[in-house]
Amino acid sequence: MSRRVELTTSRRGVLGMALAGAAAAGLGTAPAQAALVRSSARIVIIGAGAAGTAFANRLVQRLDGAQITLVDARAEHLYQPGLSLVAAGLKPPGYVVSRTTDWLPRGVTLVAEQAAAIDPEAKTVTTSGGQRLEYDFLIVAPGLVLDHDAIEGFSLDLVGKDGLGALYAGPEYAARTWQAASQFTETGGVGIFSRPETEMKCAGAPLKHTFLIDDIASRNGAAGKYEAHYVCPQSVLFSVPIVSEKVRMLFGERGIATHYGHTLKGIEPGRKLARFETSAPGADGEAVKSTVEMPYDYLHVIPPQRAPQVIRESGLSWADKWTDQGWLQCDMQTLRHLRYPEIFALGDIAGIPKGKTAASVKWQVPVVEDHLVAAIQGREGTAIYGGYTSCPMITRVGRAMLVEFDYDNNLVPSFPGLIAPLEELWISWLMKEVALKATYNAMLRGKA
Repeated sequence: MSRRVELTTSRRGVLGMALAGAAAAGLGTAPAQAALVRSSARIVIIGAGAAGTAFANRLVQRLDGAQITLVDARAEHLYQPGLSLVAAGLKPPGYVVSRTTDWLPRGVTLVAEQAAAIDPEAKTVTTSGGQRLEYDFLIVAPGLVLDHDAIEGFSLDLVGKDGLGALYAGPEYAARTWQAASQFTETGGVGIFSRPETEMKCAGAPLKHTFLIDDIASRNGAAGKYEAHYVCPQSVLFSVPIVSEKVRMLFGERGIATHYGHTLKGIEPGRKLARFETSAPGADGEAVKSTVEMPYDYLHVIPPQRAPQVIRESGLSWADKWTDQGWLQCDMQTLRHLRYPEIFALGDIAGIPKGKTAASVKWQVPVVEDHLVAAIQGREGTAIYGGYTSCPMITRVGRAMLVEFDYDNNLVPSFPGLIAPLEELWISWLMKEVALKATYNAMLRGKA
């Protein structure tokens, strides 16, 4: 056998392993078919993103006769894990876009309007078009909103111009982000990569973008002519200590400067200045705040992230934590609302310590399904969500770390002894760049 054939066979084997790995690493294969349950329950799902769509597909496979209504005005479904690739010039914007209706099963009624109000006492949802939907069970999965207005001087119109990027805002803005970032990778200068003080979807995304743009710049025209600065409000780089330490070491090896305790508050685009509020302990133990300005040639903005207004006004949010963000109050193991047992949270909106990733959704959906079906049958559910979160942490083009963890910050690798979670591996890159989308799509169909 020729060396070329051997190499092809080897790569095919590795790709097969990557596909299997992605399946195991949070977006698994088709579940065993559970028994069909007869029910006339009225079930309303707010949100047709990853969580709401996956749940709707699983329900029609599980319930016979239920009235399932999905409320969402968005015509497009976004494959959000792909935005980091678009913002690094590795995928076109269309890679992350499909139609919402392409994923919806028969037996689900789509109300193409926004949820405008929730009355948990009357058990109703009112839509932006004035429809009043009564429910027996409510699944709250609207995702979150990006509070760009919290950054003084910034607007989405600026993305792609004068060195400004903001990949979270959607495929168009991710592509514009690459316009600004690619110029930086060619000409150099000062690159600043920020993250917000609030909870956020995929907390690894700011790190991925930093790693990718630094890697590309180091091999392009900017080599030797740029600085990279990672600026964050937190005192650590990642919530899982061992992962945070690994990222710190990689930043040190690559000369990426880290600035802790810095919250982006505003920009002056004309002067290319970013304004940060800093916080440091004072002599009396109280935090001392001050303002620091940093010049930039490229600035990546990730704004504060919050629950949609309809959730913040519903009375369903936590009253004693995340009060500025409005995440839905729920039990961290069952995702069931603590005061309204017929209401469940799914995805980004859930007020839990972990879980704002697509991989988390895969593990959350069966748990909520179990408890909802049990309630229909007049019994208690048994499934538990342990906080599983997966982050294929891209560290350079062609390399990534497959980081998987739970509520207790334990690493929970899918392939212990085979794929080391804190090693930069090509196979982990394949799981992100090649295999993840196919398994994500299977999850949307209720097959994962």
